[in-house]
Amino acid sequence: MAVIEWIQFLAGAFLLLFGLVIFVIEMVGVFRFKYVLNRMHAAAMGDTLGIGFSLAGLIVMNGWNFTSLKLFFVIVFLWFASPTSSHLIARLEVTTDEEPEKHYQKLTMQDVKAYAAEKAEVAGKEE
Repeated sequence: MAVIEWIQFLAGAFLLLFGLVIFVIEMVGVFRFKYVLNRMHAAAMGDTLGIGFSLAGLIVMNGWNFTSLKLFFVIVFLWFASPTSSHLIARLEVTTDEEPEKHYQKLTMQDVKAYAAEKAEVAGKEE
């Protein structure tokens, strides 16, 4: 029985440490990127993945009981809520940006078709 408890503890500790590493990578991304949408992407992906692994580690360490079920529902809720809220905030940023040309370039269908034709032409010359 002690071997199973040690395996359970080590698996939970590994998941918790992996979640911590994801949080550190997220923090570096938030401070390194300059544009707000890039920062938001790093924060949203890091939060969703980091919290998921951290809570999964707590579930494994705690064992299978009612508390683990509640933690699982917290993971599910955060997986739905975090990307949705990040998407809404990103849309608000895009619609209220006063200088969009400074941060990104809007493409039309003609631009996409021209890019695809140019890419096909370059690929044809390489063969």
